[in-house]
Amino acid sequence: MLSYDLHLHSCLSPCGAAEMTPGDMAGMCALAGLDVVALTDHNTAGNCASFCRAAEGYGLVALSGMELCTQEEIHVVCLFETPEQAMALSEHVRGLLPPVPNRPALFGPQVLMDEADGVLGEETALLAGAAAIGIDEVAGLVAGMGGVAFPAHIDRPSFSLLGVLGLWDPALGYPLAELSRYCPPDFLDGRPDLAGVRFLTNSDAHDLDQIPDPAHYMETPIRSAGAVLEWLRHG
Repeated sequence: MLSYDLHLHSCLSPCGAAEMTPGDMAGMCALAGLDVVALTDHNTAGNCASFCRAAEGYGLVALSGMELCTQEEIHVVCLFETPEQAMALSEHVRGLLPPVPNRPALFGPQVLMDEADGVLGEETALLAGAAAIGIDEVAGLVAGMGGVAFPAHIDRPSFSLLGVLGLWDPALGYPLAELSRYCPPDFLDGRPDLAGVRFLTNSDAHDLDQIPDPAHYMETPIRSAGAVLEWLRHG
């Protein structure tokens, strides 16, 4: 059994703490006892390669991805086996973001780093906005690029599939959904639209002290990013 947290934000996310550097994040994940981790900054995969190198140095299985904000303002976690695959999506999404520069004093800095936490620069495009892509397009796009996508924190009232659309539609093509770690225990009561939906729970950590001890587990035949993606697709 492998413990996992597949929704983490680095200092590249405008809302991510400055302490969420690739190296420090990887070290904290290892210290917490996690086995499988993923970096999912807002609308970008710019720090994924650095995070994966740092995480692999601690013996962690690391996935690359992003938390994509659709045009409906629904957050979707998109995960890939390699940083290169994630960067292909990142470059596509960057062209779909509003042509608005980031204002670090207002939204926070968006810092690009290497695996040793050396500063490489800052992302100038505002990553906090919504990309011009619909929630009905993301699952197919990500699958076509070799990855897996699932709606984030669907129990939350904002930036969630249920908060925006009101119900789960299997025709959207998502293989599972994420519940926040603060999901009410009675959330599924009276929700026939969620019957049969597979769920996972991640931390959505934006600070080092939000990286959790192991609480959620997966079972895969081998310890690899590819096997984790297959578990997400099929269970």
